[in-house]
Amino acid sequence: MIKEKTIIGFIGTGVMGNSMARHILDAGFQLIVYTRSKEKAQDLLENGAKWAVSPEELAQQADVIISMVGYPKDVEEIYLGEKGILKDTGRTKYVIDMTTSTPSLAVKIYEKALDAGVKALDAPVSGGDIGARERKLTIMAGGSKDDFEDIRSILEIFGTNIIYQGEAGAGQHTKMCNQIAIASNMIGVAEAVVYAKKAGLDPERVLQSISAGAAGSWSLSNLAPRMIKGDFAPGFYIKHFIKDMGIALEEAEKMQMDVPGLKLAKSLYEELAEAGEESSGTQAILKHWSY
Repeated sequence: MIKEKTIIGFIGTGVMGNSMARHILDAGFQLIVYTRSKEKAQDLLENGAKWAVSPEELAQQADVIISMVGYPKDVEEIYLGEKGILKDTGRTKYVIDMTTSTPSLAVKIYEKALDAGVKALDAPVSGGDIGARERKLTIMAGGSKDDFEDIRSILEIFGTNIIYQGEAGAGQHTKMCNQIAIASNMIGVAEAVVYAKKAGLDPERVLQSISAGAAGSWSLSNLAPRMIKGDFAPGFYIKHFIKDMGIALEEAEKMQMDVPGLKLAKSLYEELAEAGEESSGTQAILKHWSY
């Protein structure tokens, strides 16, 4: 059960993590942060957060630890590495990985945490930088149902659509469904924008019509306007999307499932990454039609 004096640790203060950590401060919790580059957390430290020099030190001071990092290898290092959280759990009772990672790693962390007397959940999110800033993230949780209910009030700091999906790894599997749906959709959104321009239409006016109809989607409403403006700053990095699609492909192969739309989207994004766009936002797929 989460109490007012609960100390929360947060690992990863990137495009989404910084906003999420700030919401913890705004909710009145004491916050301790760790990130590989202390400069990225400077604004949080100036607003009352404390600093930990390693995940292991964070575990000595925080009741609950939340991680939001880039890749599965980062998650594994944070939890299971030489100076990882589960090396010496200290004060920590709950760990929540909100990174998009592999279902198998989520299960491994859950089992290792259980051995250490810690409760673990995998709770990846969807909504990008906008959802993180506005506290409107969708959160997909895996782990013990009782543990999920215990920490629900913390998840509510970040999002509005918070759903328990099942046992450990279920949150990550659900996120793969999310990424598969987005992958093909992003191709359609970009093609629609290009088509509108080539047909001599006003793309913004076209969006007013189609985003409210059957074609409507989060990507059409939030990323197509950025495409039209030529704003390719990352709300979600292409390099991270490629990572996610790779995980989804591996999981689909394990289930002997063909995913042609996902394969096509991944190949297009890999072309963009090779052209130097790996740190652009996913809406930069529009550039495929200008190469």
